[in-house]
Amino acid sequence: MNQNNNTASSARRLGIKEKYALMTRSLGWDTTYQSMDDVFPFDQFEGIKIHDWDKWEDPFRLTMDAYWKFQGEKEKKLYAIIDAFAQNNGQFNITDARYVNTLKLFLTGVSPLEYAAHRGYAMAGRSLRGVGARIASQMQSIDELRHAQTQVHTISHYNKYFNGLHDFHHMHDRLWYLSVPKSYFDDAMTAGPFEFITAISFSFEYVLTNLLFMPFMSGAAYNGDMATVTFGFSAQSDESRHMTLGLEVVKFMLEQDPDNLPIIQKWVDKWFWRGYRLLTLVGMMMDYMLPKRVMSWAEAWEMYFEKNGGALFQDLARYGVKVPKYADVAKLEKEHITHQAWGIFYNYTQAAGIHTWIPNDEEMDWLAAKYPNTFNQYYRPRLEHLREQEKAGKRWVNNSLPMLCQICQIPMAFTEMDNPTKIAARESTYHGMKFHFCSDGCKDVFDGEPEKFQQAWLPVHQIYQGNCFREGTDPTQPGFDPLAEVLAWYHLDTSADTGEYNTSPDRANWERWTGRSHLPAGESPAAPAKAA
Repeated sequence: MNQNNNTASSARRLGIKEKYALMTRSLGWDTTYQSMDDVFPFDQFEGIKIHDWDKWEDPFRLTMDAYWKFQGEKEKKLYAIIDAFAQNNGQFNITDARYVNTLKLFLTGVSPLEYAAHRGYAMAGRSLRGVGARIASQMQSIDELRHAQTQVHTISHYNKYFNGLHDFHHMHDRLWYLSVPKSYFDDAMTAGPFEFITAISFSFEYVLTNLLFMPFMSGAAYNGDMATVTFGFSAQSDESRHMTLGLEVVKFMLEQDPDNLPIIQKWVDKWFWRGYRLLTLVGMMMDYMLPKRVMSWAEAWEMYFEKNGGALFQDLARYGVKVPKYADVAKLEKEHITHQAWGIFYNYTQAAGIHTWIPNDEEMDWLAAKYPNTFNQYYRPRLEHLREQEKAGKRWVNNSLPMLCQICQIPMAFTEMDNPTKIAARESTYHGMKFHFCSDGCKDVFDGEPEKFQQAWLPVHQIYQGNCFREGTDPTQPGFDPLAEVLAWYHLDTSADTGEYNTSPDRANWERWTGRSHLPAGESPAAPAKAA
């Protein structure tokens, strides 16, 4: 008996790293009656060479039991705050109804991307033969599903009181401007597993995610929306893990074989530009859609990309990775891109799920202070002219359909940086067909994979082809209204007035959106709603 006790007490206890390995990587195995190449065919066709999967580092070393414990604690806190927000009618504490348009943009444009990321990481995890990479992808897949769910649950409170939040999943697949984020993830999910992780974990999560989450969450806090702030905080620890994964996967590939460098550099260039173009919608939100602003897009770009991103690429220079191609163009465009994007939405607000408006004098002064080199020279005269047209009862609406960029799918309204009054336009010919682009960056992406991007689902083309009408619609009927039919296919109802914009400066924007405006620009029926 004593001998057994001595044996038991002398047995060495496992260290944290060894215990983690037994509970994660040691659960994997090599196949026997089928070859590993047949079971995992997709982690080689991109040309990435991996010689030793055991070199993959798991920076957080989370086991599933610890993961569920941490996430469960965060869920309890999140839903307690959401419940308190709902019980205290937190919607009355926002600065103005105009702010809700940012939630519409987030719910229809960003939340479905979280779900797409959930699916994408599940597929990537299935495609990577390294056990460590599979576990990391599995955990991120669960994270992304959680983010989609918490965002929907949080914003569902506003759906009780405001229109336009009711059918976000349907709109995401159809609305013209939502094809911008959707095409980004469609592109990533139809790539190989290594490109997918580079695109999402590195280029978006590590390089650009702060430009998405920080403005939205800070904007929510500044405008009294504490429920949205809370789901942002709840996701932030997950985002830290995702950013670490993004950097880790790029370093892992670079350290495995020198032949991986040119492939990775091409992906870094491509996905930087695609992500930057996607963030145009976020920049527009920051500069124009928040009743109470946090910082300008130019300031955010300088802080989160030029400084933080610059330090990152200095670190990666030892591997041979260069600053993304066209980062210099983005640096110049930061003075222009949000003003041009708001102009696009103002042109086509009748077909959008959000309202648009002309900034008042105080807001224009803020923009002039943030953009001293460009706003007063190029954009203030245009906005003041449009405001005068509104006052005269001639609110401008563009009822034609614009040319779209084949890659980013944004209407081609961006300008040359050496001449901001000239529209930038590029084109390529592939199999006898001409394809159009808003920039050299988008043209380069197309020229690298023309067989893929010639198949892009462009909303304007689909409308002209008659593919954006409800089943059974007959366009030959007398009095057929194509815009009304497209809006019905979008599930945008401009007829119902539930009174949610009463007492708000956004009332005038609502009435112009529904085509019932009788108010001069900048005038509302009553003062803004006060907090309850």
